[in-house]
Amino acid sequence: MTTRPLFRDAYLREATGLVRAHTDEGGIVLEESLFYPTGGGQPGDSGRIAWEGGAAGIATAVKGEGGAIVLVPDAPVSLPAPGTVLRQTLDWDRRYRHMRMHTALHLLSVVVPLPVTGGQVGAERGRLDFDMPEPPGDAAALEEALNALIARDLAVTDDWITDEELAANPGLVKTMSVRPPTGQGRVRLVRIGAGADQVDLQPCGGTHVARTAEIGRVRIAKIEKKGRQNRRVSIELVD
Repeated sequence: MTTRPLFRDAYLREATGLVRAHTDEGGIVLEESLFYPTGGGQPGDSGRIAWEGGAAGIATAVKGEGGAIVLVPDAPVSLPAPGTVLRQTLDWDRRYRHMRMHTALHLLSVVVPLPVTGGQVGAERGRLDFDMPEPPGDAAALEEALNALIARDLAVTDDWITDEELAANPGLVKTMSVRPPTGQGRVRLVRIGAGADQVDLQPCGGTHVARTAEIGRVRIAKIEKKGRQNRRVSIELVD
């Protein structure tokens, strides 16, 4: 079964859900999930579920078979039976920091216009790996350029294109190591800015802030050499 992704409304913090099934490993499959499942370099959401007669902490969410999203309890628990209606509540502070960081990493890929070979979103620190044979000349200037983009308070929106449209526009894909998921008939695009102010457009399934100013100021934490041509640029949220 395919779980309906309530997390597409990234600012939704609580919602009901209907239990559809359990997994052999003790996970819970809902008809609709507020929890983002691990993917695209972004960790799965954590939080809590509660139902009549019980409750459980959720450590993370992962992708299951056939489009299912599986909630993973943080401790062994008597699972709510299929058909149970429960309440889902996110660890909002953690999710919102992921939203800020993920959007900041999209902007990092703008100020470093090189192919991306990997990446990871974190609540405190995130990073992108670039096909970058030589180190950037001025890390301070790079940080200032990134913060200048953030301060423009650009709108962050999404759109959808077909698999065929994506195949016809390969330049939309910045990541070399992870290809956007296809086979469902359409692919989500995340756009930063609009019209003459558009600065970025790329496939992405993650959660993002609505405007770049929500990110706040960031710092370049470290630039490391990772292999012959790869360099890792790590950033941190200042607050």
